[in-house]
Amino acid sequence: MPTYDMAAPSAPDRTALDVRQHLAGLLRAALGSVAPEQLGAEILLERPKQASHGDFASNLAMQMARELKTNPRQIAERLVRELPPSSAVVKVEIAGAGFINFTLSAAARTAVVGAVLAAGHEFGRGPASRLKLQVEFVSANPTGPLHVGHGRGAAYGASLASLLAFAGYEVTREYYVNDAGRQMDILAVSAWLRYLELFDEPVPFPPNAYQGGYVREMAEQIKQAHGDRYVHPAEAVLACVPETDDIEARLDGLILAGKDLLGEDWTYVHSHVLSEQLADCRADLEEFGVHFDVWFSERSLYDTGMVARAVAALEQSGHIYLQDGAKWFASTAFGDEKDRVVQRDNGLFTYFASDIAYHLNKFERGFDKVIDVWGADHHGYIPRVKGALNASGADANRLDVALVQFVSLFRDGQKASMSTRSGEYVTLRQLRAEVGNDACRFFYMLRKCDQALDFDLDLAKSESNDNPVYYVQYAHARICSVLAQWDGDQSTLAATDLAPLLHERETALCARLAEFPELIQQAARDYAPHALAFYLKDLAGDFHSWYNAERVLVDDQALRQARLALALATRQVLQNGLSLLGVSQPVSM
Repeated sequence: MPTYDMAAPSAPDRTALDVRQHLAGLLRAALGSVAPEQLGAEILLERPKQASHGDFASNLAMQMARELKTNPRQIAERLVRELPPSSAVVKVEIAGAGFINFTLSAAARTAVVGAVLAAGHEFGRGPASRLKLQVEFVSANPTGPLHVGHGRGAAYGASLASLLAFAGYEVTREYYVNDAGRQMDILAVSAWLRYLELFDEPVPFPPNAYQGGYVREMAEQIKQAHGDRYVHPAEAVLACVPETDDIEARLDGLILAGKDLLGEDWTYVHSHVLSEQLADCRADLEEFGVHFDVWFSERSLYDTGMVARAVAALEQSGHIYLQDGAKWFASTAFGDEKDRVVQRDNGLFTYFASDIAYHLNKFERGFDKVIDVWGADHHGYIPRVKGALNASGADANRLDVALVQFVSLFRDGQKASMSTRSGEYVTLRQLRAEVGNDACRFFYMLRKCDQALDFDLDLAKSESNDNPVYYVQYAHARICSVLAQWDGDQSTLAATDLAPLLHERETALCARLAEFPELIQQAARDYAPHALAFYLKDLAGDFHSWYNAERVLVDDQALRQARLALALATRQVLQNGLSLLGVSQPVSM
């Protein structure tokens, strides 16, 4: 392949922190000479998979072939001849059909170390954007403890929000509290029935009510706080329940019995179970390192009339029709498989109706992009929500939905039961107690969110290089140990002469560090925090490889200082990346 050695004028002011932009500038200057009419063309630079192909490659010549009606290799040769000289580039090669491969100078490769140390915790942060993004995630019904599936959605949503904020966007983290509707009524009546049992007024407990021990705990709380205030004879309760084999109808009858017999006291029972479960959920998430800026109440959509207004607007625009006394949204006109009820024949609005109002409210609050994180079983819900937004005059393209697939637990190589002996599912709190927060947060990110995740409990608890979170954290701890042994002033390392960093493993580690800002931007665009987890594994691997092959604290002072600077820069990038994933950075292990 043709090879061109680059002249080396005096070094430019810029460092290799933005080498990609520097190389793009060289190519654009060359393009101005070769084809000035094409100066507006996008110039792409990628890192070759093989080190022998240089540090960066561009397919610009192949992009221009159609426009210039010329063989791409000939275009590449002309572009390379017109490249301005740069001290950052030592060699340019033309390969294959016309790729232009750049090999950087040693100084350009290692300059990233100084850039990392100068920027510190800000290294990799993108420029501030005016775009306002909302990430709504978890949003589990407050009807029981969070389970391991909710945990994956929480880890993904929190990491995604942090990643987007670090990339430069203005991000709001939101939890949608489903505090209205039938599910909360079911929880309230479940607790009330358990409360009646405490006073020897048992009513056959419905199989479709909430069964968990936490329901009994709430019943006991009500008893301790208010004694027998809410007791009614079992016969009076059962008198309100229809004689039917339809378990849903029987459950609805029990709910009506609770509302009728308790009257205004029903509000207390309902509010108590809601506040208890919401507080438990909030505490669980806080302990998991997941925080929200906004907890948005579904009930507020009804209290302010937003649901009624949203349905009325759809009706006025001709997208609602009446059938069997109910109001239906013509969802099939927008790609849904069937039309959807928004208001039942009894006048009650459906969950879908409140969801329409909620998403319209998001846009009214001024978000440029709304990102919903849903469970994979909600896939079919996407076209109807987007259809309703379009029908309402909103831009449904401003809504993106990330689907989070299911989690399977494995122990001793065998799929573990997702239920405990009491018949309850494995909670997030139980998983965290077994493997720890760090393993949970990192393991949840080891697959793309729309791929099913096999969570290996034994691996997550192991202290071995096979455990990815241990492997990454151990790299951080190793660097802390080296710096402690040196016991010097770390602030002086930012000005270290990096010329001694000539070993192949050192330049490879520098190249990996330089990828971090690019990785942040790409992962943010793709809503892919898992890419950050993969990157950190690779970075830790590059560090361990170098550390195992070369001594850091050598006698040669210049080499020792340069290697200490490289180690410190690696620790900084590990810290920055792990922080975005909500994983701690231990100083010893």
